Amino acid sequence: MVVMKKKLSLLLGVIVLGTLAALLLTQRPAAPRTVFTTLAGKPLPLQSLRGRVVLVNFWATSCPGCVKEMPELVKIYHRFHRRGYDTVAVAMHYDNPAYIRAFSAKFHIPFTIAFDTGGANAKAFGGVQLVPTSFLIDKNGRIVKSFLGEVDPATLRVLIGKELGVS
Repeated sequence: MVVMKKKLSLLLGVIVLGTLAALLLTQRPAAPRTVFTTLAGKPLPLQSLRGRVVLVNFWATSCPGCVKEMPELVKIYHRFHRRGYDTVAVAMHYDNPAYIRAFSAKFHIPFTIAFDTGGANAKAFGGVQLVPTSFLIDKNGRIVKSFLGEVDPATLRVLIGKELGVS
């Protein structure tokens, strides 16, 4: 009887430790505390978007993949914005502000466009160098998923819907 209790206790301990390890491994990392600078020159702390699901998209006007994915990002923004979703499109430090403004007008971009003049935002997100690179952030400021390359619109819609509790 005593041996069986010890085995049961050991088994229970292993289960608890395994569960804790699984939780730690699946926890979402916190998004960095960074401040974007909009094209209008205004600061936008990422923290100010807490309570909303946010896609931070690093891009450049000279990037073919960025140009290709932007219309989809606009559609996704329109679909979910009223439900608590935002997009911040961060133009890379090597881009030209005049090109960024022209791009924004051409694609009728409704969301915030930031210009990472010194590269601080890219550094804050782990040293982003390749574009497009995107990060989906939950309402609590945690990174749900990162995307290197073009975002798959269907996958992004599913993830946003799940985070917002809508389909």
